Amino acid sequence: MDGGVDVGFLFWLFLILMIFLWPQYKMKALQGARLSLIRKLEKRINGRVVTMIHRQERIGLFGIPFYKYIDIEDSEQVLRAIRMTPPEMPLAIVIHTPGGLVLAAAQIALALRDHKAKTIAIIPHYAMSGGTLIALAADEIWMDPHAVLGPVDPQISDPQRGGIPAVSVIKAIDEKGRDKVKEEYLVLADIAEKAVKQMEELVYTLTKDKLGDEKARELAKIMVEGRWTHDYPITCDQAIKLGLNIKTEIPEEIYKLMDLYPQPPSIRPSVEFIPAPYMPPTPARRTQETR
Repeated sequence: MDGGVDVGFLFWLFLILMIFLWPQYKMKALQGARLSLIRKLEKRINGRVVTMIHRQERIGLFGIPFYKYIDIEDSEQVLRAIRMTPPEMPLAIVIHTPGGLVLAAAQIALALRDHKAKTIAIIPHYAMSGGTLIALAADEIWMDPHAVLGPVDPQISDPQRGGIPAVSVIKAIDEKGRDKVKEEYLVLADIAEKAVKQMEELVYTLTKDKLGDEKARELAKIMVEGRWTHDYPITCDQAIKLGLNIKTEIPEEIYKLMDLYPQPPSIRPSVEFIPAPYMPPTPARRTQETR
């Protein structure tokens, strides 16, 4: 009887340890693998590599997904990494994000611009909105051939509609006539006008040393004026035409690194394939019949 109690106690103890310690062990193992790849990347560029990768992360036993965006905590950590980097050392930032707070993205972008040595933004898949703003500050942008950037037109927060484009607010109110709209919409238009002007000046500030005054002004207007929807994908070819210094080859370690930021699995995966590179088929040799 006593032996049975001991076995039961050990079983429950083991179960509790697995519930609380196993997720921590897996997270530590992932972090170790990530750091190993980051060290390889640092040797490749002979500088510091910082990652800012926002994906759904599964936390704890129940796998609750958390959605990440650029926030103040991100800017604090990236700024700390930049401060710890010697001025003469190259600096690369891997960006994978849908965007986030303008304040946080602007802080990171300005710190990246002010770094004395060469700076690189590496984009394996997408860097939208605030992510694009950070990329614009770098000396070079390394993108996968099918990766995309996005417009940086400011979005105004509305309690009922969520985020709405500042340029659309201005256009709608001007078309209706400012003398015909409520005072609250005039206040909204004033905020929208300031947001657009501030963002244009920020993009100009980040790019004028690389592009020159005229091209930086032109780029700022294009990226902010609302010519596209906020989620419009700016491809590598378009980015090159805009005058950005784009390189369409990125190190293989970047793709391996992205694999170490797993999305929480669903019951049925939406994308499946055999995870192995296939070699192109060897052309069959033509045989001649001899008579």
